[in-house]
Amino acid sequence: MEEGNERGGGTEAAGEEGEPEVKKRRLLCVEFASVASCDAAVAQCYLAENDWEMERALNSYFEPPVEESALESRPETTSEPETYVDLTNEETTDSTSSKVNPSENTQQEDGSMFSFITWNIDGLDLNSLQERARGVCSYLTLYNPDVIFLQEVIPPYYSYLKKRASNYEIITGHEEGYFTAIMLKKSRVKLKNQEVIPFPSTTMMRNLLCVNVSVSGNELCLMTSHLESTRGHAKERMNQLKIVLKKMQEAPESATVIFAGDTNLRDQEVTKCGGLPNNILDVWEFLGKPKHCQYTWDTQMNSNLGITATCRLRFDRIFFRAAAEEGHIIPRSLDLLGLEKLDCGRFPSDHWGLLCNLDVIL
Repeated sequence: MEEGNERGGGTEAAGEEGEPEVKKRRLLCVEFASVASCDAAVAQCYLAENDWEMERALNSYFEPPVEESALESRPETTSEPETYVDLTNEETTDSTSSKVNPSENTQQEDGSMFSFITWNIDGLDLNSLQERARGVCSYLTLYNPDVIFLQEVIPPYYSYLKKRASNYEIITGHEEGYFTAIMLKKSRVKLKNQEVIPFPSTTMMRNLLCVNVSVSGNELCLMTSHLESTRGHAKERMNQLKIVLKKMQEAPESATVIFAGDTNLRDQEVTKCGGLPNNILDVWEFLGKPKHCQYTWDTQMNSNLGITATCRLRFDRIFFRAAAEEGHIIPRSLDLLGLEKLDCGRFPSDHWGLLCNLDVIL
């Protein structure tokens, strides 16, 4: 990006010979935080991950995970992103259709069905963020799921969701920078407790968010994460996957365990980890690998990033472990969300969302 190039020159000037390394890095953190409108801790994470190179770090911050070959062909951003977006200040008259109302479009709540959505909402992309956030909320209104798993939430997006989705309780994995969230429908899902499992060697502020709930008399352990991004961090990503699977297996046998999130996984990485344990299944595979929802990150269909190269990957995945007494909750269907462009000419996110319906056997 042009801004990064201009500031890159300033970075070289700050790194003149003889200046203490600690001071140089402190100045870089201040400069990064100013450009990205983030705090110093977030700035340090991105700079450290990118060998303290300002332009690389800024690109990493503003761009979602992209295959290296695609990055080479990505055009420069034509418009400057807003430095800060307060999503709560919008007029309610033009967005009433996106307000999540529990009295509208209510799904059957007789206990025979359970549904959830998982979606990387790309909060780090500030372009058209208000319109895209309204678009996401329109889908939440339409499908009114019991649980929502979100990745790449930022503080203003979180504030917007609290205002618009008042019939959901929202639990977050962080409060600063960007983070994951789990939203629980208050009328259906009862929260018991929550826990955040740190990933010890992450350089991207990643962790595992877990909540224990009850739904229609069933005990559920719900988990989400945004595993380490980019092909170059495959080793760390696989280590994080192992932590997720271990946590899933450690859950009480009486509970149904559902992990849903942006894993950034490639199939060969799962194989290198030894595959999934026998008692944990990949819902997409369990449902017969339906073609219509195979790719959740698809630059061939999704133009948000402006990438000319084609990258079609199944980054967003759902893992399921049945309770010991099998048959209580069974995955039934899977569909993609966010496939239509909004009036602003962009999709709600560069990722498609996943809607999963499950049968609850009473």
